[in-house]
This record gives sequence, structure tokens and C-alpha cells, in this order.
Amino acid sequence: MADLSGFDANEVEPNKAFTALPAGDYPVIITDSKMKPTKNGNGKYLELSLQVLDGQHQNRKLFDRLNLVNPSDVAVQIAKGTLSAICRAVDVRTPQDSSELHNRPLVATVKIRKDQNGNNQNEIGGYKPRSAAPAEQPAQPAPAAGGSPF
Repeated sequence: MADLSGFDANEVEPNKAFTALPAGDYPVIITDSKMKPTKNGNGKYLELSLQVLDGQHQNRKLFDRLNLVNPSDVAVQIAKGTLSAICRAVDVRTPQDSSELHNRPLVATVKIRKDQNGNNQNEIGGYKPRSAAPAEQPAQPAPAAGGSPF
């Protein structure tokens, strides 16, 4: 149990349900990164937290996972290709630590996919330098409420 004395829901606006962002290119920064073990424990992935910089969806969070240590050579190759795209987009070609990629503007191409429950969920389809794309231009209208923020 947790002590919640002093909290009054009447004094705090409730959070709105998250919906998936419309597909499109978004100016973002990487705000956090952590290496985490995979569920089955036989690999590791770099989890990236991103924040949209401006436009209608300013400050929204997005997430990406790069399977950098995995028994599947294909998964590792895809992850390394994505990491290379990020490094090139932020002009840090030989990072020694993932924190070197933080707080540097780049563009994330956001896609929508269905999760196992049929809800819309965002996934990152690629990265490019911020100067290579115009500001946020969603390709479709916002999905119905109830989707996941990532």
C-alpha cells in the first residue's frame, strides 16, 4: 500500500487518454536512453525516449527499441542500421555513450501499427536530419481514442 494522504483529485486535472500520433515526420530529440535486457534474457536492446519538439503534438513522447545484442543477426543488423541513421542525423558519427545522442534535433518518421489488442500504436520507421524534412506533416487524420502512446 502507498500513503496518499494529502492528495485531492479535485485539485488536479485528470490525464487524458493517449492516442497514437498520426503517421508523418516529426521533429524530435532523444531525451533518454537505457540498455535493457530482452524479455527472454538472451539479448539487450537500447530503449530510446523521444520528445516531439513543436507543432500540434509538441512534448508528446515516442519510444524506440534497438536490438543491439540479439541471437538474430538480422535483428542486430536492423538495429545497427537504425543507430547509424540516428548518429548521422545528429552528426555524432562515433558515439562512446548513448547520452551523446541526447538533446540533438532530428526527424523521426512515425508509422501506425496495430498492437495485439487491435489498438493503434506508434512505431518509428526511420530517422533523418532535421534540415532534411519540413515541420510536422501528418499523413492521415488522428486515430480514434484508446490507442497507445507508443
